[in-house]
Amino acid sequence: MNIRIGIILCLLTCFDMKGMAQHPRERINFNRDWLFQLGDHPGAEGMRYDDAGWERIGLPHSFSTPYFMSPQFYMGYGWYRKHFTIEKAGDGRHWSLEFEAAFQDAEVFVNGQRVGRHQGGYTGFTIDITDALRQGDNLVAVRLNNLWNPRLAPRAGEHTFSGGLYRDVYLVGTGAVHVAWCGSYITTPEISAAHARVRVQAEVTNHLDSACEVEVRTLVVDAVGRGVARFVQKQQLAPGETRNIDQSGLLRCRARLWSPENPYRYRAVISLYVGGRKADEYITPFGIRSIRWSADSGFFLNGRHVYLRGANVHQDHAGWGDAVTNAGFYRDVRLMKEAGFNFIRGSHYPHDPAFYDACDSLGMLCWSENPFWGIGGSDNTPEGSWNSSAYPTIAADQGPFEESVHQELEEMIRIQRNHPSVIIWSLSNEPFFTAPATLQKAKRLLKTLVNIANTCDPTRPAAIGGAQRPLDSNRIDKIGQVAGYNGDGGALPIFRDPGIPSVVAEYGSVSAKRPGNYAPGWGDLAVDSGHAVHPWRAGQAVWCGFDHGSIAGGQLGEMGIVDYFRIPKRAWYWYRAHYRNIPPPEWPREGVAAGLRLEVDKQSASTDGTDDIRIMVTVVNADGRQVSNSPPVDLEVLSGPGVFPTGRRIHFAPGSDIAIADGQSAIECRAWYAGDCRIVASSPGLTSTSTTIRFTGAIPYRPGITLQNNGNPYIKFTGERPDTAMRHFGRNNPTFASSAAAGHSPGFAADGDPLTYWCPLTEDSAAWWMLDMEKSVEVDSIVVDAETADDCPYEIEIGLNGHWTPLDDVKDARARRTIPVAAMPGRYVRIKFQGRCKARLSEVIVSGRILP
Repeated sequence: MNIRIGIILCLLTCFDMKGMAQHPRERINFNRDWLFQLGDHPGAEGMRYDDAGWERIGLPHSFSTPYFMSPQFYMGYGWYRKHFTIEKAGDGRHWSLEFEAAFQDAEVFVNGQRVGRHQGGYTGFTIDITDALRQGDNLVAVRLNNLWNPRLAPRAGEHTFSGGLYRDVYLVGTGAVHVAWCGSYITTPEISAAHARVRVQAEVTNHLDSACEVEVRTLVVDAVGRGVARFVQKQQLAPGETRNIDQSGLLRCRARLWSPENPYRYRAVISLYVGGRKADEYITPFGIRSIRWSADSGFFLNGRHVYLRGANVHQDHAGWGDAVTNAGFYRDVRLMKEAGFNFIRGSHYPHDPAFYDACDSLGMLCWSENPFWGIGGSDNTPEGSWNSSAYPTIAADQGPFEESVHQELEEMIRIQRNHPSVIIWSLSNEPFFTAPATLQKAKRLLKTLVNIANTCDPTRPAAIGGAQRPLDSNRIDKIGQVAGYNGDGGALPIFRDPGIPSVVAEYGSVSAKRPGNYAPGWGDLAVDSGHAVHPWRAGQAVWCGFDHGSIAGGQLGEMGIVDYFRIPKRAWYWYRAHYRNIPPPEWPREGVAAGLRLEVDKQSASTDGTDDIRIMVTVVNADGRQVSNSPPVDLEVLSGPGVFPTGRRIHFAPGSDIAIADGQSAIECRAWYAGDCRIVASSPGLTSTSTTIRFTGAIPYRPGITLQNNGNPYIKFTGERPDTAMRHFGRNNPTFASSAAAGHSPGFAADGDPLTYWCPLTEDSAAWWMLDMEKSVEVDSIVVDAETADDCPYEIEIGLNGHWTPLDDVKDARARRTIPVAAMPGRYVRIKFQGRCKARLSEVIVSGRILP
């Protein structure tokens, strides 16, 4: 039976002209009461379609929920349906649906009529539904797929690509004359100790059938609501016209500048008047701050030098996958802030608007990135998977792909441009992982993206993220205004003091299950011991902040300093100790487990899908102290509306996908109906405990009456065959060495050019060279192209999790040798030369299959 939800929209009868309401703008949360079904269902856009067997869900929602870091996930179609009521239609009111994102190809229908389509999974969009509405009952249906598409960005990545309406949706009603979607753009072109000039640009649309004069009144208010600037301007708009109306002026008081230490924000209240009546009101928070990037002295905020100490962050959370609440994003940013970081790289796509709101409010500088990226091992990958060449290899796909990248960049900037936390637009991540024949086209695309970014927002520079290859004349790091070097890029001589503003965009890459080691894991920055702050380097960001799901398997996904359940590993405490001088806690030890302790991050949460409550369970001894024992634990909702990603019960077990480790586990609980919720934690032989939390909202939960999905057991997805294709690693993967002669960097042994080579310093008596494949690989063979003296044997080792296994001893001067390997798992290949000798290593190629 279809669910019909009445949304009472109080459209006043007092109009100056058709469509000019006294209360003109409404933005209604549209997350509750959807129906969902996996698969493609012809006719599901129709009002009379039978959806009685569909799943009842709330947004945000993922195809993959419940999800716990599996490298495999459902790929295909899914449908969403929702009924809603409009009290009046056809009265000049303008209606749209605003989606914060949908992964990744969304077709939207209202009352059976196709009203729009959006392609691209990480940016928001708006769909005008005015002409499709009717008075009374209405239906919105969304046909969505997450299929790999050669013409959409990204074409590759190491995370996962689950489909879904995984961010918030809003129904927006306005008058016929209104500010367009994300239509304000606020800058502060002049900032001094005495004053600040604020410039407010607003895109105003006239949907009336006739021309009208619009009076634009902008009031800038401070954090407590006091007016500090006011602008008024009149413009004549033709019917159907959208015009950018530009206003500016000085604040009437000294500006308070936004910074990580004082994240102060103002609001611009843009009011439109037509015929003396208010036609629209649009409110935009913003901050006043200045930024400057320097090639020789780093980054400056408000004229003060700031070294960027940061972390890379993916978006998915345990159980819920990509379908994270706004509260979840706030906790993520707060965790990074509490560790002492002042900078986040949003890897490697535009994140949820709430993520940037959290950065604004908590004071976290942010690197925002467009989803144009590639990954290693894609050289021989046929078109058709998320491991493909970053730039299309088929000519017919190239034009549409470039349009996709352009579109997503423009949308990213439009959506995020008013956030003071965003200090740069990154155009890519490691786009050099593209088929060699496409590299020049990829470079041309990057140059075009720089122009687009500078045109859309000239107040922030454009960066090339992951710019540490190629090492020859095809360098991409200087295409943009800032370079971000990943992995060995922070250590390679060619990129040290590069003559362009730069950051180490990724370092570390240490795989560890919680609790892990109390150490920073400098990894690629070990050459600097991590602490060295070079005057020409703007900062550095650890890979990575949180564990996340990865198509490359758990080894790659478990590189966070916080685990997937958002419990810090010991590395997080190391950063907090060194960046904030807070000593680490006493680590739990094995003891006699007696009971459980429940803790919540807050006592109540709203029921509109933007909020949740994080629940942590801890194993304790008889004195109430945490112990490291990790028995199986159950959390169960005994009463009330709360649900976990697995329904009303979730089972934690050591070593499982839903893990308990070091005596703790955690999960997020949410609800779409109001009421008190009692949750109990139990474990065999231990004393149980319970807690009561409250969900607040207009619609109460009624036991036995309220229809919601209370059961969603976890079954690890295995429907798609694992990736068993043979991959080639080496070209452009990170490389390291004991030393390097001038002009013979370690990277020259993995650049695809047999004429370039690595060689050690002549005084190096224990020379070695190492390749990082950046994922766990079942190695099949290794090709070594080397020249050594007869008395210079070398040993080849394969490394995984700190353990090295030798393969072969060679006392041979042959230029090229293929060493078969008996399906040995590894992430690193190291070649060790015995004694001081002349050695040239021109190319190393590793063949193998990615391990799940």
